[in-house]
Amino acid sequence: MLIGGTVAGALVLGWELLPRRYPSPLTPGPGETALGGWLMIGENGLVSVAVPQLEMGQGITTLLPQIVAEELGADWRQVAALAVPVSELFANVPLALRWAELWLPPFSEAGEAGEGVARHWAEGARFMVTADGMSLDAYEAPARSAAAAARDMLAMAAGRRWGVDWRECSVARGEVRHGARKAGFGSLAADAAGFTPPDPPVLRGASAGAAYPRLDLPGKVDGTARFAADIRLPGMVFAAIRHAPIGEAAGLADYDAKRAADVPGFIALVKGPDWLAATATTWWAAERALGLIAPRFTVHRPIETLRIEAALDKAVREGAAVSIAHVGDPDGVLAQAGSFTQRYDVAPALHAGIETAAATARLRDGRLELWIAAQAPEAARRAAAKALGMGVRDVILYPVPAGGSFDARLEHPHGAEAALIARAAGCPVQLMWSRWQEAAGGVVRPPVAALMSARVGGDGVISAWRMRAALPASAREFGARLLDGAGRAEAARGAGDHGDPLALEGAVPAYEIANLAVEHVPTAIHLPTGRLRGNAHGYTAFFTECFIDELAFGQRHEPLSFRMAMLEGDARLAQCLQRVSALAGWNGGNDGSGAGLACHRMGSVEAGGCIAAIASARRGADGVRVEKISVVADIGRIVNEDIARQQIEGGLVFGIGLALGSSTGYARGLPVTGRLGELGLPRLGDCPEIVVELIASDAASFDPGELGVAVAAPAIANALFSATGLRFRKLPLIGEEE
Repeated sequence: MLIGGTVAGALVLGWELLPRRYPSPLTPGPGETALGGWLMIGENGLVSVAVPQLEMGQGITTLLPQIVAEELGADWRQVAALAVPVSELFANVPLALRWAELWLPPFSEAGEAGEGVARHWAEGARFMVTADGMSLDAYEAPARSAAAAARDMLAMAAGRRWGVDWRECSVARGEVRHGARKAGFGSLAADAAGFTPPDPPVLRGASAGAAYPRLDLPGKVDGTARFAADIRLPGMVFAAIRHAPIGEAAGLADYDAKRAADVPGFIALVKGPDWLAATATTWWAAERALGLIAPRFTVHRPIETLRIEAALDKAVREGAAVSIAHVGDPDGVLAQAGSFTQRYDVAPALHAGIETAAATARLRDGRLELWIAAQAPEAARRAAAKALGMGVRDVILYPVPAGGSFDARLEHPHGAEAALIARAAGCPVQLMWSRWQEAAGGVVRPPVAALMSARVGGDGVISAWRMRAALPASAREFGARLLDGAGRAEAARGAGDHGDPLALEGAVPAYEIANLAVEHVPTAIHLPTGRLRGNAHGYTAFFTECFIDELAFGQRHEPLSFRMAMLEGDARLAQCLQRVSALAGWNGGNDGSGAGLACHRMGSVEAGGCIAAIASARRGADGVRVEKISVVADIGRIVNEDIARQQIEGGLVFGIGLALGSSTGYARGLPVTGRLGELGLPRLGDCPEIVVELIASDAASFDPGELGVAVAAPAIANALFSATGLRFRKLPLIGEEE
């Protein structure tokens, strides 16, 4: 799949010769020569850049081609993005190292010593996962090196043609020049294949903050972009599905197929272990047939909100805790007079992407072809192969973009279901989940109950801090499903009572606190949980920044200066706070102004990203209204300023949705909220004025996509306290306390 252009005869130029044990990820067509897997140059001058990550709105199909275009000296008007098949060459090693505890716990803290092990595992597992903003960390260096090597090869070809030293040639705007002579990339590509570039290639270096038009934008605007539900195949039928309620030993009980007999276009029913699907000539006909049939399911101990809340409440008060972080003597200091404790809660959160789960499957000649948006394509192949009892090599996955995943497409039960339905139907099938099934059949961000305790010393800074959080071992549970192919119940049992640092990322505050403890109380709630944009930062930042505000208010300290006094070791975050206070005209949140402050850091002080926000919000008869959010962020070197701003703005809007809605309760194993209109998501008219300022930095580039998610909810909650005098300690912000 190409984004931004088409190819006519191409030459593949690689970063280095492929290891013999790995096949080329690209299949050359007529007139094409494969030397590697990163970029192709067509006879028409088009440069096609491999993008081994899922495009889901974050702009990766622009960022990687931009990096290649800059290093290569290409004309941006002749650059396209090429979605590539799963390959060991594109293993996401930095993400594998980050998730090491999910696949090899002894190496979770191995740092550099574990990188070789992580590479070996990631290549063997074809770990081409798109997650946690690790795309540039994983792929900028090899893509840039591939482009530099290609640039030298083109110059070598031109130098031989003109009888000059290739080092004297310049390469820019899709041409190689020497004096008055010039040649386009397309005319040189075939000759360039015969040259061996310097090893290592000499890099031009990365630019900062360039604004390149997005390659994926025109297709999304004019409707030519093809998503999973846009695939059309000869003889294809459509399928809708109903899943069993969530609980123990759920299964299909009975149904009356005769009720759908009169639905025009209805074809047949397909029975799964805990689901029932209908096929028809249109999706609406299949959905209507299931509505009339109303299949009945059996389930033991179906999920109930009251039972989940009771389990979390008991765990946070009485459960055995596992230490995630510990510094000094927090127990001893907190035992002194003057300690302060508050309870915070977070409800389950839905992904709520506009595009629901969809997959198209075709069985032909003993092979399965699968069109699906997949953040973990190899896992999607394995799941489909396991469902059909075939080898993974017999599953061909065609990547398509996602219309907003928010990490929902890290898991692919709909792919396996589509494969089973296609086998039963004997023809290509497109399965699409309804909005209701997206809520009922997907996973959620885990609910959390947290006790926050702290003591402020006589010097006005926090002397001791504890976060005690009760929640499932959500990341371990997710890892068992993704990496081991475990079922939902099996994954939850396997996570057990193990502590889960990934489920409490961001829980250690950025502030200097001499005595600190972060504790996880693993809690079995029998509700499948997993990843969601912002992940643990979405609730750990809420707990931390709201509690910091409470402490400042209790000590009669101005919230900004209270934070600044504890940021001596984090100049980057301190600068964000100072600049956002000037940007927003911060007045301390006094006099019912409705202004609230929050900040957060992801990653290390040196190589991470940080953000500070000031929100203006009020509560009226129509609910909470967020009027304005001003943010200042330091994300290191900025690769594309427009995309960076879009990501922060989008993260803030997503965070507003999590702050004011995006949640559901459960009754008899089913979500009580199943429509977008019931989730309290911000509409266009609800979106506040957003002002974003980026700090120029020489630090390593950090993906900004989740920073806004983390900081939005606490900034809004603190703004509501300023406006109302009431503390909002629950997400979504629907309950208040004095």
